[in-house]
Amino acid sequence: MGLRLTVRIERWPIAGTFAIARGAKTQAEVVVAEVSDGVHTGRGECVPYARYGETVGGVVTAIEAMRAPLADGLTREALQVSMPAGAARNALDCALWDFEAKTSGRPVHALAGLAPPRALVTAYTISLGSPDVMAEAAAQAAARKLLKVKLGGEGDAARIAAVRAAAPNAELIVDANEAWRPANLAHNLAACAQAGVTLIEQPLPAGDDARLASIARPIPVCADESVHDRASLTSLVGKYDAVNIKLDKTGGLTEALAMTQEAERLGFSLMVGCMVATSLSMAPAMLVAQRARVVDLDGPLLLAQDRENGLRYEGSLVDPAAPDLWG
Repeated sequence: MGLRLTVRIERWPIAGTFAIARGAKTQAEVVVAEVSDGVHTGRGECVPYARYGETVGGVVTAIEAMRAPLADGLTREALQVSMPAGAARNALDCALWDFEAKTSGRPVHALAGLAPPRALVTAYTISLGSPDVMAEAAAQAAARKLLKVKLGGEGDAARIAAVRAAAPNAELIVDANEAWRPANLAHNLAACAQAGVTLIEQPLPAGDDARLASIARPIPVCADESVHDRASLTSLVGKYDAVNIKLDKTGGLTEALAMTQEAERLGFSLMVGCMVATSLSMAPAMLVAQRARVVDLDGPLLLAQDRENGLRYEGSLVDPAAPDLWG
C-alpha cells in the first residue's frame, strides 16, 4: 500500500547568532517530510545548504516529486537510486525509517541490526568572532568536555589561543569551514597544535585537497565539505585522517550507515556532525554517532527552543531519541 506525503518548512530562532566563515544567521530553516498510511506516520527533517547548491524551495520541490512514487509503493531501498544524495533524500529516508519503526513496533536500531544506542559526549560550538568574544563564550562553556571552535582565516591563531586560555580543560576541535589558504596553513596548524587541538575540520577549500597530502599534519585533519557519500571517500585517502558524516550530505541514514563501514575499511576515523536544526535531525544521526571518535550533534542547543519530545542534553551528554520523537 502506498504512502501519503506531507512536506512543510519550519523556522526555528537561534539563541543569539550562529557565525561561521561563510556568514551568520539568526534562525534555522528546516524542511520536514512526513509519510503516512493513515494510521502510522514517519517523520524526517533536513536542512538545505547553499554551499552545496541547495535552497529550501528546491528541496521542497525535490521531495514533492516523490509524492506519486510513494503513493505507488516506493521503498526506502528504491529511494536510494531515485534521488541523489543531499538534504531532500535525507528527510524522506529518515521518515521512511521512522515509519517502518512505527508500523513494526521495533526501534530503528533493531531494524538496522545495530546495538541499542547509548548516551554520547557531544561537542558544543563556539561561533566565529573576535578573540575576546570567543573567549567569553568559551569561558561560559568551559565545563563542557568538548568544544568545537569555528575559525575563519586571518587572526585564527589569536582566536584559538584565546579560547584555550578561557577553557583550559576542555578538549578542543576546530572547524575552519574552508577558510584557510596554503600560505597560512602551516602557521594555523602550528597555532592549533600549540593550543592542544585534537582535530581540524576542512582547513582548505574542497578543491585544494591535494595540498594536504604533501604536508606534515601535526593534528588529524577531517574532511567535511570534501566528503558527501561513499563515492567521495576513495579520493580522500592520504589527504585526510577522518571524515565528517552528516545525514544532510549522505542523503539519509541508509547511506550514512553504509558510508560508516566503508570509511572504516579505508582507514578513516569518524566524526558525525550536524547542521543547526532540531532534535528530529539529530535523532537518526545518533545511531551513526555510536561508532564515531568525535560527535558534534549540538544543533538543538544552539536554538532558542527545541521541538516537543526533543533529545535530552545533560551537561556534555546527549541521550538517544525516545520513540515519540523518532525511531
